Amino acid sequence: MQKISVALAVFNEEDNLRNCLESVKAFAWEIIIVDGGSTDKTLDVAKKFGAKVILANNPIVFHINKNIAIDAAIGDWILQLDADEIVTDELRKEIIEKILEKPDVNGYWIPRRNFFMGRFLIKGGQYPDYTLRLYRRGKGRLPAKDVHEQAEVEGKVGYLKNDLLHLRDKSFSTYMERFNRYTELLAYQLKESGVGRNIFFLIEYIFIKPTYWFLKIYIRHRGYVDGFPGFTFALFSSLRFSVAYIKFWIHYENSNK
Repeated sequence: MQKISVALAVFNEEDNLRNCLESVKAFAWEIIIVDGGSTDKTLDVAKKFGAKVILANNPIVFHINKNIAIDAAIGDWILQLDADEIVTDELRKEIIEKILEKPDVNGYWIPRRNFFMGRFLIKGGQYPDYTLRLYRRGKGRLPAKDVHEQAEVEGKVGYLKNDLLHLRDKSFSTYMERFNRYTELLAYQLKESGVGRNIFFLIEYIFIKPTYWFLKIYIRHRGYVDGFPGFTFALFSSLRFSVAYIKFWIHYENSNK
């Protein structure tokens, strides 16, 4: 029997974590949770499910905390999840079957359904939204350069058929909270990457990038099929560049006063 370690990085996820852990408790050999300093009851939920909890002081740098969880896992396979994701019964059965019947495969892409404004999005590049979350221990890890990066897996990688449910935004208010956290991190990455405060970068991040991404999501990937939620998702996905650049500009000015 192959042992599966479930690895998560969390921060103030008491509302989501319970359902996530409930969906994996039947097959998880161990649960590793790295907490970035939660102030709610996240740790209580984690301990209720017998998770091994590691404390870290990186509330918004999730990709680093995810690697801490991955490195701490000792199972044969690692399933890396976010607290707002649910493993369906069909996906659970497929995972168990695949890791037993394919000894030459070191990782699997999993299709993901994203919930936004009351529905699962089917267009706009949001489905099947394959994500590389299942891999043999020692064969997969995150590059730790970007918050939305995929794992890098050594060797052969396959695909699963059943969906991982991503219940990330149960209300628009929670989406805006996440949008604010993400643009804070993106602003920090702009500073670290050497982006400047001049007219050329201003035009790129305020006009060019947002326009390109809106047209890509809403027109090329047919986000309009998802109605008003599809339009809203395309709009705010594109505005993240403008908001992040404005935050970067403000932070730069404040740090030089």
